[in-house]
Amino acid sequence: MSDTPERKKPTLSLPTGTRPRQSGDPQDTERRSRSGPRAHRVARAALEGGKQPAAADEPRQAPDAPPRKPRPRRDDEPVARPRERHAGRPAPAPAPAAEPRAERRPRGAQAEVFAMFAPCPQGLEHALVDELHALGYDDAHPGRAGAHFTADWNGMMRANLESRLATRVLVRVAHGTVRDEDELLELARATPWERWFGAEQTLRVDTSAVRSPMKSLQFCNLRVKDGICDRLRELEGERPNIDTVRPDARVHAFLDETSATLYLDTSGESLFKRGWRLDKGEAPLRENLAAGLLALSGWPADVPLIDPFCGSGTILIEAALKGLRVPPGISRPFAFERLRGHQDRRWRDLKDDARARILPELPMQLAGADIDPRAIDAARDNAHRAGLTEDAVYFEVADARDTCPLDERAGWLVTNPPYGERLDLEEDRQLWTEWASTLKREFGGWQLHVITSDMEFPRKLRLDPFRRTPVYNGALACRLFGFQLVKGSFRR
Repeated sequence: MSDTPERKKPTLSLPTGTRPRQSGDPQDTERRSRSGPRAHRVARAALEGGKQPAAADEPRQAPDAPPRKPRPRRDDEPVARPRERHAGRPAPAPAPAAEPRAERRPRGAQAEVFAMFAPCPQGLEHALVDELHALGYDDAHPGRAGAHFTADWNGMMRANLESRLATRVLVRVAHGTVRDEDELLELARATPWERWFGAEQTLRVDTSAVRSPMKSLQFCNLRVKDGICDRLRELEGERPNIDTVRPDARVHAFLDETSATLYLDTSGESLFKRGWRLDKGEAPLRENLAAGLLALSGWPADVPLIDPFCGSGTILIEAALKGLRVPPGISRPFAFERLRGHQDRRWRDLKDDARARILPELPMQLAGADIDPRAIDAARDNAHRAGLTEDAVYFEVADARDTCPLDERAGWLVTNPPYGERLDLEEDRQLWTEWASTLKREFGGWQLHVITSDMEFPRKLRLDPFRRTPVYNGALACRLFGFQLVKGSFRR
């Protein structure tokens, strides 16, 4: 950037009460200690099997302490003998040995593996699959405007917490062949909704279709809702109230040529709503699309990044949170927290583990420029709400044609410049000619990645893109053009 002052190390401001939990915390030690009837059964089983575990309420011996000597038996102390079994009565089966905490499988619904679908903006499907693979969902594969994968309930919560590209996480709860609306009603009625919600919670149903023979999606939506309410009324005596704004439970029905799939929405509000963006600017990118542009561009999270048309700062804030390893869902609520059987303690543990991985400093420099002072004010406010300090991202009121690198290291330019109705013809021609000269003069060795709906954009810059990736900004068909900048010359 132009006339950049000396900058401090960028840091993240964590709210009070979010200190990452250390492995040696007294609360952790106390939580892991076992007591009660189960502990006594485990200890007795271990004794009968020839093992000698430590007592549940006895402090463990330090690793470097000398071995304890057995207490000598007094002469008047009786010798323990095996207890005699009554004739004809089978011996009870020994209690199972206790598993280590980290390997113990969750019980009930959390031990069950579900098929899941994570929708995302069109064009990000393969990037989302790569992200899910990196998070440990090895069977993730692309689908139409999203990705399929499997996980248990714990894995569902973690996907909501950590996915930067997904729009929602949907759990598939029913699938069947349907030929008409009555069969759709029966499919909804046969699904065990009482596992997740009941009459005490509010409900919303959404229906979408691709090449479905059904005549009215609105009527299909009504039949699904009727099937759910009929089942809950038969089982629990009441039906849930409908809330289309902020429901406790949200069901998605998807119809194709021959079948219907029913999903339970575990996210609630769309995952791109991280909770920090209130000022959106003139032409905003959704947060998960901004994160997707960074993923598609191949930006390494340890090299400088500049957005010369930063607007309200979405791309740079997403880059900062990614560089600091801040989970995108760490500060927002989710729909699964309002469902039956939600294990709040397990959810808190997941968030504590995620907070423990957050870095205190950014390993690179991030900067944004915009010619509109109001946009820069909005960007700074958004960064503050995201928990970033003033040194995390350097925002400056400046023209893109006057920008320059922050230091000697080559990096990435990723941006959503004005196009279409935001510029008149003469302004459009002059801006790109002059900005191309700036790129040639100042950014040799850098990569430039631009999302635009203008398919003639490379010609206006007189540059040959090495990559053209189709993406959608809402309903607007765009391209993400990638350019390798060479100092002092144009590529065409």
